[in-house]
Amino acid sequence: MASVVDGELRDVLERMRDFIDGEVIPAETVLREASLDSLVAMERLKAEAKARGLWALGHPEEIGGGGLGFMAITHLNEIIGRSFFGQSTVGTWSMQDSIMLNRYGSDEHKRRWLAPLVAGEIRSSIGMTEPENPGSDPTTMAATAVLDGDEWVVNAHKWFTTGANIASFTTIFAITEPEETNRHKRFSAIIVPTDSPGYEVVRVLSTLGSTLGAHCEIRLTDVRVPRENLLGERGEGFVIAQRRLGPGRIFHCMRWLGQMQRAFELMCARANERVVGGAPLSHKGQIQHYIAESAADIFSHRAMTLAAAEAVDRGSEGRIEISLIKFRGAQLLHDVIDRAIQVHGALGVTSDTPLEWMYREARYARIYDGPDEVHREVVAKKLVKNPTQGPWRT
Repeated sequence: MASVVDGELRDVLERMRDFIDGEVIPAETVLREASLDSLVAMERLKAEAKARGLWALGHPEEIGGGGLGFMAITHLNEIIGRSFFGQSTVGTWSMQDSIMLNRYGSDEHKRRWLAPLVAGEIRSSIGMTEPENPGSDPTTMAATAVLDGDEWVVNAHKWFTTGANIASFTTIFAITEPEETNRHKRFSAIIVPTDSPGYEVVRVLSTLGSTLGAHCEIRLTDVRVPRENLLGERGEGFVIAQRRLGPGRIFHCMRWLGQMQRAFELMCARANERVVGGAPLSHKGQIQHYIAESAADIFSHRAMTLAAAEAVDRGSEGRIEISLIKFRGAQLLHDVIDRAIQVHGALGVTSDTPLEWMYREARYARIYDGPDEVHREVVAKKLVKNPTQGPWRT
């Protein structure tokens, strides 16, 4: 099976685990600060990852990456996800955007944006979600891009454009074909440099978690960019967006697994060291219940996610599998971290452990890359018509 880890990959996984646990996690306190020290710490970790041969391992070799295959990167994300900062320190955060640019971008796009993006010298961002329209249905977006001579004139109001405040460019999804009867072919993807006149970062959103993700609200007013900044073909925006998001959902689920495992380890350590009524918490039946349930949740989520990844690796679209792991994994992520906090008691809601941070970040999982309700609907609509196509069938 594709999920079997061979010796060469196991070595990479072990080296990645040493780096994440030994270097990144100890630096988290500093990395969370919006300060010069955090920037210095991040650059040090990026340099260390490159020195250890752990940088951009999932990017194709032809664009400067490590060239590891899909299943290998799926396994790596399990370890990278142990820290919120894992992706940034080893360069995997840009993989989806880099592959998108490599597949749909022109030679000039690749020269100007792709090489520095893979190297971690610049950041990218995606402008899709709008405050006035439901993000669960991107075909309802109102942003427009009109061709005026050799320039696109872009008008858009987006939010949750992650990293826009530090990005060199934003790929804006906007309507370019308003007369198209097929709503999935009405919009296109256009590269907009963030220093373009008329591009405004309205604010960095204050969210349930931290501001480190820099979820931004942006407004583009009559922004002009060259005609050549179109990614792919006109009307191909939906296809580009879906191809970008599909594998990313599997990687999200594997990173959630890393968070679950870290929370589980913290839970067990606390249960063994905390003495209540003359005995460690681990001797209490209710605590044993939390540990056993969490172990079952981790085991089932890992099995489901690897099965979904294998389906995609074999060439399947994997829509049912991906939707199943997306909404179920989001719930299991919450449950495991929640139990770990409960075992820690009052300590669990302080910043003395990473659990309160992990808990707040985990709440996003039920919304981003498609809310739970949409993924449940995808599964139900497909299976109610033909229950024999369930992914559990051999």
